[in-house]
Amino acid sequence: MLGRKRLERIADVVLGAAKADQTEVVITAQDAYLTRFAANVIHQNVAETDAVVRVRSVIGKRIGLASGNDLDGRTLARLVRKAEAAAKLRPENPEFRSLPKPQPTRTVEAYCESTAACTPEARAEGVASIVRQAQRARLSASGTFSTSEDELYVANSLGTSAYHAGTTAGLTTVVMGETSSGYGADVTKDVDDLDPAGVGQIAVDKALHGADPAHVDAGTYTVILEEPAVANMLFFLGYMGLGALSVQERRSFASGRLGQRVTGEAITIWDDGLDPRGVPLPFDFEGVPKSKVALIERGVVKSVVYDSFTAGREPGRASTGHALPAPNELGPIPIHLFMAPGNATVEEMIASTQRGILVTRFHYVNAVHPVKTVLTGTTRDGTFLIENGKVTKPVKNLRFTQSILEAFDNVEALGREAKRIGSGSGSLTFAPAAKISGFRFTGTTEF
Repeated sequence: MLGRKRLERIADVVLGAAKADQTEVVITAQDAYLTRFAANVIHQNVAETDAVVRVRSVIGKRIGLASGNDLDGRTLARLVRKAEAAAKLRPENPEFRSLPKPQPTRTVEAYCESTAACTPEARAEGVASIVRQAQRARLSASGTFSTSEDELYVANSLGTSAYHAGTTAGLTTVVMGETSSGYGADVTKDVDDLDPAGVGQIAVDKALHGADPAHVDAGTYTVILEEPAVANMLFFLGYMGLGALSVQERRSFASGRLGQRVTGEAITIWDDGLDPRGVPLPFDFEGVPKSKVALIERGVVKSVVYDSFTAGREPGRASTGHALPAPNELGPIPIHLFMAPGNATVEEMIASTQRGILVTRFHYVNAVHPVKTVLTGTTRDGTFLIENGKVTKPVKNLRFTQSILEAFDNVEALGREAKRIGSGSGSLTFAPAAKISGFRFTGTTEF
């Protein structure tokens, strides 16, 4: 950990060397530790310390960027010169208004000493609790157990100065049998909240129950999606269509539809970077404080998230604190997504299903049509047939091609608990399980 004072001194060197009209410096620093295992054996234990400095120089309406990880004063000054040289070569952006002015930011409890102090031996013991279960079941476990200390400092020539320190602990495992696999994962700011044995047990049970899967035909089914599958769909919904730039460029399902119903009434989604249940972050990569944003309420699109540039394109609009590190061609994206839970259990959903598919999670998911929110991907690590209210047998994985909005319009029940799921790109999503009718599987697999 470099600490706020050290990061301030680095920023002062950058701003002191700057000659542009406006200058921004963003420093991300991390002490990261990773224990990796495969075939029931730990095969890698690594530690990395790094700090990246990003400089954004504004000359008129031209913007240049440069980044590096050498913290020497002379090197930082050269980094500033590179950003300013890049700005002079760039075309003007007539819609650029200004870097953000300073705003007060909240302090959030995101740093846990237990995570910072976690040792390789402690991570190894967590892995061992998974491996022992896999060995007893004659299965093979692989995965990662990681911990990190993270710092973010944002400063600009207008007076912005914002610092945040946090910790993250993550555990993922895939347990393999000859004809099946199971999955378990968790991520949190406090390593003591992780239950490696519990995560391993989930994965082992899935692999045991998924052995010797049968073939089922592609087609339209009622599905019960466990939390990782719902979280994956929620992440893609935010990525494709709940950011202001995608709306402004009319590549979002929300373009021209604010205030309109787009899903069933069971669906309520919001973004909240301050919620202590997740891995909170009090401000964005421009130093703007994060706001809780209601995105969809009871099926109706209410708003999307903004950074300073997209807010400047709409009169009277303010940033919601969702800027990502520059350069960023995607615009602002919600990365602390929550979906309101319902009042059913997975067992109750299964019992109410005459014929359907139980899905653990999705794999290799890609967008097919962002405006229509169509995704394609496959099931993975536990797919099961439901008949007459009971799980009857494992089935081979299926490829789906499905609109998220259509699926959320067909929700028949939601789980009573929203679980935290790491959803990629550093985001964390809270999602419940869901029972959905009319879900389209368009292909089969041989595994």
